[in-house]
Amino acid sequence: MGVDIEIIDPEDAVLEVKKHKPAGIIFSGGPASVYGKDSPTINKKIFDLGIPILGICYGWQITAKVLGGKVVLGNKEYGPGLITLKIKNEKLKIKNDNVRLEIFKNLPERSTVWLSHGDTVSKLPKGFEIVGSTKDVKAAFVASKKRNIFGVQFHPEVEHTVNGKQVLKNFIERICLLKTKKREISVKEIISNLKKEVGDKKVICAVSGGVDSTVTAALLAKTIGKNLYPVYVESGLMRLGTKEEVIDIFKNNFKVKPVVIEAESIFLKKLKGVVDPEEKRKIIGRLYIELFEKQAKRIKGVECLAQGTIYSDVIESKGTKKASKIKSHHNVGGLPEKMGLKLVEPLRKYYKDEVRLIARKLGLPKEVWGKQVFPGPGQAIRIVGEVTPKRLAQQQQADTIVLEEIQKANLYDKVYMSFPIMTGTKSTAVKGDARSFFEVVAIRVIESQDVMTTNWSRLPYDVLQKISSRVVNEVPDVSRVVYDITTKPPATMEWE
Repeated sequence: MGVDIEIIDPEDAVLEVKKHKPAGIIFSGGPASVYGKDSPTINKKIFDLGIPILGICYGWQITAKVLGGKVVLGNKEYGPGLITLKIKNEKLKIKNDNVRLEIFKNLPERSTVWLSHGDTVSKLPKGFEIVGSTKDVKAAFVASKKRNIFGVQFHPEVEHTVNGKQVLKNFIERICLLKTKKREISVKEIISNLKKEVGDKKVICAVSGGVDSTVTAALLAKTIGKNLYPVYVESGLMRLGTKEEVIDIFKNNFKVKPVVIEAESIFLKKLKGVVDPEEKRKIIGRLYIELFEKQAKRIKGVECLAQGTIYSDVIESKGTKKASKIKSHHNVGGLPEKMGLKLVEPLRKYYKDEVRLIARKLGLPKEVWGKQVFPGPGQAIRIVGEVTPKRLAQQQQADTIVLEEIQKANLYDKVYMSFPIMTGTKSTAVKGDARSFFEVVAIRVIESQDVMTTNWSRLPYDVLQKISSRVVNEVPDVSRVVYDITTKPPATMEWE
């Protein structure tokens, strides 16, 4: 939103606030319970500094606890909910509530919010009043006029909270008295920082054909030119035709032929018998690095490995001290502790929608920046259980069908991701008038911008029917198809 921030750890907060003298403070959400062992807390002195505070989810709960309120295990809310705000002054018990009305500027009385919590504030601290509630949580939006402190039991920062950005804008502009502006992403600045980091070194760039790795390569191409060596590992776990797409992308956009490492048999051998999704991710991550390091030794003077890591990868892989590890992204949590190459990650601080914007600013074609997201570990994390050659072939065939039908229905650009999952669950089917007992395939089609939250796509029934009919008829040993209608949270985008 164009406002300068400093991210600090809660134990350093009072000291850092005195140092930076901010116009406002936001306590973020987090995975802990305020009564949990070693859960983050905050020095009570921070509330006496006269600086406006907005507590989000856990940030509101810790505010309530420290100031004498009570937090209990309450009704869990994950995903969408409806909040009702007490906007009209006659609904409020106290008079002259200008501060509270400012936080409501341009907000409707009711709107959809995104929630992710198990605890709830059951008793408010002294001086606070409820100004918004959901069906299950009374203290979903609270305010203290005297202290200029606000708390919300939902996430205004995620895209699926319909008026969330307006809540943040009101806090920034009307409570903290700062100006918001459109965040400008400067490609020139990114390239300048890359130049300082890399200098004249030769860089191997891991490319997969996806948006993130292609944009990373494009930035490096503009920074170091011929010192860039794109490398594609044919793991056999990607979508059918990916290798050919990668070669075309680099030939047409960078006039460079990427090095292709054929390694399908190696990956399948390493994954044999492995069923734990975290172990899969780590095996794949380590194997990629091993192959890149071997390739680097073949090119004299290579010192760096570039990856298309983005901020959501970092967050979900426990990239900050107080975060929780949702899953190890192969290019973050799957990396070995000691590497022979220096990591270069120019997109590490950007979200997916920002990466697409950078791609457009670089002049990359729509087939690059408009491409659906595909996970680095590939089909391995879309096959629940062991990855065998047979199940991999089934998954890739089903995947091709899903994409074809989504494209035929002109929905490809309207959804974020569309893919099948080999669930590892079996069910009875009748094929050719005979009983069979085969695997169930799930279909997941979702909408998102920044990857932090997602909603499931309301596909037309006839599209779902076509996908279902084709999968059970064309993919061998599949009994039925189900459609995943779970939001994030509580579900992650991928099944593993």
